[in-house]
Amino acid sequence: MSKTKLTINNNGSVKIEGDFEIVDRNGNVYGLQGREVLSICRCGLSKNKPFCDGAHNGHFEHEAIAFDLPPKKV
Repeated sequence: MSKTKLTINNNGSVKIEGDFEIVDRNGNVYGLQGREVLSICRCGLSKNKPFCDGAHNGHFEHEAIAFDLPPKKV
């Protein structure tokens, strides 16, 4: 199984690549029609949520720079 990769795009969506499935809060699977790459909305403006439709263009700003999270609480 290939590793799933999520890319946080500047001023936009989260791109998902690899072997994955997406389910709603009840566990129902979204029909992705064989897609192995797609984008999830982060701005809340998409009319096709949870998927990105590009509505963020010019309306959402975030510079995606990776950082380390604090240690996990035990």
